[in-house]
Amino acid sequence: MTKHLNKDTQVCMSLAARPSNFGTRFHNYLYDALDLDYLYKAFTTKDIKAAIGGVRALGIRGCAISMPFKEDVIPLVDEMDASAKAIDSVNTIVNTDGYLKAYNTDYLAIAQLLAQYAVSPEHVFALRGSGGMAKAVACALKDAGFKQGYIVAKNEKTGQQLASLYGYEWRPDMQGVEADVLINATPIGMSGGADADTLAFSEDEIDRAKVIFDVVALPSETPMIRYAKSQGKTVISGAEVFAIQAVEQFVLYTGIRPDHELFLDAAKYARG
Repeated sequence: MTKHLNKDTQVCMSLAARPSNFGTRFHNYLYDALDLDYLYKAFTTKDIKAAIGGVRALGIRGCAISMPFKEDVIPLVDEMDASAKAIDSVNTIVNTDGYLKAYNTDYLAIAQLLAQYAVSPEHVFALRGSGGMAKAVACALKDAGFKQGYIVAKNEKTGQQLASLYGYEWRPDMQGVEADVLINATPIGMSGGADADTLAFSEDEIDRAKVIFDVVALPSETPMIRYAKSQGKTVISGAEVFAIQAVEQFVLYTGIRPDHELFLDAAKYARG
């Protein structure tokens, strides 16, 4: 990879509260395989406004946005693509000569996985969370035809807003909720956090469900995913979400779509 580094090398990056190596390994693997003059690096920040200003000022070609910055960056960009505007959430910024356009590829990944795993829209779902990722999940569920579901969020204001936006019910907790599909769109179970060893839903709730979907990508198997697998449930992991949305970002940054075999190779390498 170092053979490419020069003054004209295009730089892409990610911003997350707790950066992982997945995106760095995934993108750099593809740059190397396709002989592209690009470099990818993960960062964190406590000053999102200054960080996005740096993206613009330094000519950073692309920037992936993760929790908790998906909504905070909205006033900092020049244009919102329809994919981001529809759900008021950003996970990708593309810089073209100082002009920042925002996208959301999370939605595409979630929609693909719901179809790939043939998750029936007749199922009742419970979605934990009301932030940017939860918005992408709720929108994908609505577009996939899910009629009955619950937004489970401690924050009443954002929880009710998200529920009413898509015609679902808000609940502050799982009391009285029976769901076939459980989806976690919060940092519960994420490596490095206070809730890293916590189940996003209880064992009893998982036992009664049919499909378990955790959008947390680090670790590749969260406590909830591990428990659900041990109970023989259908599971969809955050690592799968991350890989699909990352390849869509790669296309936005480079204009090149890797073939499916190369995509699978890059995803495997990134998880390694």
